[in-house]
Amino acid sequence: MDEYNNDISLKDLISKLLDYSRYLQSKKRYILKVIVLFIIMGICSYVLSDSKYDVNLTFVVEEESSSGGINLGAMAGVASSFGFDIGGMGSASTFSQSNIIEILKSRRVISNTLMQRYLIDEKNDFLIEHYLSINEIRDDLDEEYLSLSFNDELTLKHDSVINIVWLDIIDNYLLIDFQSTDANIISLTYNTSNAEFGKYFVEELISQMSKMYVRHKTAQSQRTLDFVSKRADSVFFELENAEKEYARVQDINQRIVKASGRLKELQLFRQVEVLNAMYLELVKNLEISKLTLQNDTPIINIIDKPILPLKNNSMGILLRVILSSFLGFLFSCTFFIFRKLFSDALLE
Repeated sequence: MDEYNNDISLKDLISKLLDYSRYLQSKKRYILKVIVLFIIMGICSYVLSDSKYDVNLTFVVEEESSSGGINLGAMAGVASSFGFDIGGMGSASTFSQSNIIEILKSRRVISNTLMQRYLIDEKNDFLIEHYLSINEIRDDLDEEYLSLSFNDELTLKHDSVINIVWLDIIDNYLLIDFQSTDANIISLTYNTSNAEFGKYFVEELISQMSKMYVRHKTAQSQRTLDFVSKRADSVFFELENAEKEYARVQDINQRIVKASGRLKELQLFRQVEVLNAMYLELVKNLEISKLTLQNDTPIINIIDKPILPLKNNSMGILLRVILSSFLGFLFSCTFFIFRKLFSDALLE
């Protein structure tokens, strides 16, 4: 008996499916119209939508060598014995790989980037002006900001707009992360509707970060180099004057036989010898400071730069037509099936 009921249920199910199939076939003209309507909507969305580009740049920060090809540690010890601290030897780095990612997102670096001029779409202007136009930011600002130009003298209003743009970039368009967990390669991706702007923006962003990074890493070494250089110039000037005075006194004392008469000459000779020794040591320390500065200067190697033209990541027209056709078919079939279910329920 159960087998008989199951056979009846299966027959009823097949009968229902055939019934619905015939019903959908009878509505194929309407289904076709809905599909065409969806295709037209898909084509319109393609025409009206903006292009989307992912601007990718990868780079790696080279750690400075502890020796730089020479024994700077030993040379630093020699320099310190004369009272000179050439610095930069094995100090902890504020700019670790992880910190660099946060530095790239910082307001200072991004605002410095935006305040650089580039020729985009035949218009030479600040990047922030291009950004405001491309992303139509001014439409969302208060009326008092509509006529604001960054070519004028900067005010607090300009600073407010920069802050808005900075938050918009880091929240919606900029992605920075390690390319993989096993490597220190950092990948920077910027999403934009203008490929030319995106290329200039990411390259300038890396440039501004590099300048800040180098200034920080070489600050102590640069101060030492400047001090030693000024001190060497000062001692050299004193040495030249002392040598001239020594030569002059020697000429005067040519006929003097007594040692008391040559006292001034002996004092000047000693002064010249002392200054000469000081100058030689300063020159040594100057060269050491230059090598230290070179050793402390970090290297940021860009592995891959964005190259125009970039690939458009927005959905192509063919894919939109296929997807629109499927959605139109699904929508129309679902509508007619529910319509038949509702009408059959009312008849029962």
